[in-house]
This record gives sequence, structure tokens and C-alpha cells, in this order.
Amino acid sequence: MASKHNTIMKDIANKIGMSVVTVSKALRGHPDISHKTSQKIKTIAKEMGYLPNYLARNLSARNSNTIGVVVPKIAHYFFGSIIEHIYNKAFENEYEILLSVSRENAKNEIKHLQTLMSMKVDGIIISITQETSDFEIFEVVKQRGIPLLFMDRIPPISDVNTVAFNDRIGAFNAVEQMIKVGYVRIGHFAGMESINIGLQRYLGFEDAMNKYNIPINPDWVMKAGFGEDDGYNSFMKLYSDDNLPDAIFTVTYPVAIGIYKAVKELGLKIPEDIDVICFGDANMQKFLSPQLSCIGQPTEQIAELSMEILLDNIRKKQNGFSPRNKIIETDLILRETCINYKNRDRILNDVNDHNNKHNRIVKVQF
Repeated sequence: MASKHNTIMKDIANKIGMSVVTVSKALRGHPDISHKTSQKIKTIAKEMGYLPNYLARNLSARNSNTIGVVVPKIAHYFFGSIIEHIYNKAFENEYEILLSVSRENAKNEIKHLQTLMSMKVDGIIISITQETSDFEIFEVVKQRGIPLLFMDRIPPISDVNTVAFNDRIGAFNAVEQMIKVGYVRIGHFAGMESINIGLQRYLGFEDAMNKYNIPINPDWVMKAGFGEDDGYNSFMKLYSDDNLPDAIFTVTYPVAIGIYKAVKELGLKIPEDIDVICFGDANMQKFLSPQLSCIGQPTEQIAELSMEILLDNIRKKQNGFSPRNKIIETDLILRETCINYKNRDRILNDVNDHNNKHNRIVKVQF
């Protein structure tokens, strides 16, 4: 008898005196096999320690019931939350998720996509790295007929599914809030403009400054990256140059966390010495001191919408499908930065009036 570690269907068939085809159909719940026989075969298979070879099945089957997901980071609230919701949606639809993490490395990204294609996944959801500039691999995915969806970070290519946030309007709302508090010396710690989120959030910052006729000081626009070190290093650079603005809008919340770290090391205080608001929310931000105001991104919504579109593409794959492009609105979440404490009651009244007109734009959590 084969050991429990390498039992194959032929071993099960020999044990019960049936064909391999019968065993295979029984294990897959095929209607050709009676319920009684299927249960008997499944019980024996379990006793023998049989495990299905999903890779081999994927290589021969039309559908693998697997979806590949590629993200730049995993130790990150935004992507971690999205992945959890993607898993939930996949489970509801009897799909498995094959998760790959590029670690913001374009070469890793290409390797992961090649691996997912070789494993015959039914579709791919990806958020590209901050250094992705060669889009040839995505054309290969498309040519192979694999439904592809870009989520949040989107490259400039056509005929693909995209789901993103309204980054430009969200950024505008954040900077406008700073201006309403009374700030005019406003800086922006930006990401790379080669990625849509970096470009669109900078444009939102620019839109707000232009609307209120506030000149943009190029020295206060630090175009670095999206992580904590980028916020820390950018702040230290301005501090060493004795050239700090009064308030900073950051492209992501990790960049804002980097500012908090630098401020603490330098013995400064938020918001007395520098005020901060960021794009992106994480539950941890309400535990900072002071609590960090931000633009909130509904991660459950982007995850579920991405899965719905991709699953629809997979189901329509044989008959052809049209790519879909969706934009999700954001929320301005006011906590303890970039607000005027003396005017809390007025802020609450303004927020209520604003929400009645525009439907869920501002939330107050103080």
C-alpha cells in the first residue's frame, strides 16, 4: 500500500476494485456516481491520506477556480485589509486565492505574474509596485486571455479592468480642510508621479492651492515614496534646512507616521509646531497622539468591487467581455490634527450641512 504521504487515485482504485475514472468522478462529486458510492470512495481516500493534486488539475482543467493576487506590501493596513476582504469574497464564490507580494520590486512583480500564468489561474488582481515602468508583462497576460484587474495603483495601459479611489478629489478635500483651518504655508510629501496615486494626489493638492490663490512653494513639495522612511527623511531634510512649512499633507499614512517619528525625535509637537493630514486611513491612526486626520478609503468596497468585476469577466470569458473602470469616493475623517479646537461646535455644524448636500464626504471622530 502507498504511504499516506503519496497516495494517488490509482492506489484508491486498486484498494476498492474500481477504475481510476470512477474514483476521480466520485472525488469530484460527479453526478454519474451514486451518492452512496461517492461517500464510500471519499471515506477510503481520507483513510489512505489522499490529497488532490490541484496543480495537475489546473493544468488539465478549463477552470482552476483560483485567482492570483499581487500586491506591493502585506505588512500594511491598507493592503492587509483589502486582502482579507478579497479572501472573504473568494470563499463565498468557492474560489481559492494565490497571494504574491512584490515588495515594491518590479522584477519580483514580473516573476509572480509569470508563476501565476503557469499555474493557470482564472484571473489576476494586481496593485503595481512604485517602480513599475515596463508594462510588457501585462500585455502577455492579456494575450493569454486571462482576465486582469488593476486595483488602486493603475498603469497607463488600455483595455483592462480598473478599480481606484477618487484620489484627486480626496486630496483636494484634505488640503482644503487645512486652508479652512487657516494654513497657507502648506507642504506636500508626495509619492512618485509615475504612479497614478502619486500624480492624482499631487494634482488634488495643486487644485486646492490654486482655488484659494495660495502659491505653492516647490521646496515644500517632497517627491519621494510612499513609506515611513520617505516621510521621516523628507521632514528631517526640511528641518535641517530650517525650512519647515506650518502644515503638511502626505500622500499616504505611512509617510505621516514617518513625520510623527521625526517630530518626536526632534522634540517638536503636533499640531503646535507642525500640523499633518494624510491620504489613507488605518485603525492605528486614532491611537496616535494627537489622533491623525485623514482621507479614508473604504477597503471593503474596493476589494468586493474588484472581485465582482473579475468574477464577471471569468464567467463571460468564453463569449468575450468588456473591461470595466470604476472610481470609488473617499471620506474626509477629522480627528485631532488640522482642526480648530476652539471651533468644534462650528466644525460639527459645518460637517452636518456638508454631508446633507454631498452624501458621506466628512466624518468627525473626536
